Amino acid sequence: MTHSQNPETEPDRPQTLLEQLGGVSGLIYSTVPVVVFVPVNAIFGLTAAIWAALGSAAAILVLRLVRREPIQPAISGFLGVGICAFIAHRTGDAKGYFLFGIYTSLVYCAVFVISILVRWPLVGVAWGMLNGVGTRFRSNRTAVRAYDIATAGWALVFGSRYLVQSWLYDSDHTGFLAFSRIAMGWPLAALAVLLTVWAARRSDRALAEADAAAEADAADEADESPEADDSSHTEHKHL
Repeated sequence: MTHSQNPETEPDRPQTLLEQLGGVSGLIYSTVPVVVFVPVNAIFGLTAAIWAALGSAAAILVLRLVRREPIQPAISGFLGVGICAFIAHRTGDAKGYFLFGIYTSLVYCAVFVISILVRWPLVGVAWGMLNGVGTRFRSNRTAVRAYDIATAGWALVFGSRYLVQSWLYDSDHTGFLAFSRIAMGWPLAALAVLLTVWAARRSDRALAEADAAAEADAADEADESPEADDSSHTEHKHL
């Protein structure tokens, strides 16, 4: 007779990267404040747009609380909207709302590039921390190369965001800034996530092959050692 396993005794399943970002709904929610900000600014002015963006971010936070969904992405999003709104208020210009994101992209791009140059690709480090495997990948050249490629992909995403959006900012194209913020947001991030998953699988495969080779070498050494002992005993008998 088989007994069904109690779900409460099952080990917690580690969250996927998408789940840690708030899931598909979290990615969509992240675009709402921007979508609200631009038309409200065009119709009612900057002050109304700032309050509308903050209100939409707060509403998303409350909605996730009511649905008992992970709220960390919503909290981070609300803080980000707050910073953007503060900058827009201080500059007195709607395009100031996007300034924080522009320079954040530049910083992220620089950090990802530096991590490749110092041979600590950030994607590999982050993936190891999220999945509890540490930095073992650094012992395998194939794994490091795979994470270098994924890290370069993220650097390209952030670098392209900075170049395009900073040009639009300097050109005073607030509407196109909002469009590029969305179009170069989670769609590009989704492509980078796919590249990250590829790198993780390639790294895991390379490490597994290295472990198998090491075990085979150890087994060969173990098989050879008794033969060496037998030969030495035989020589002693002849003497």
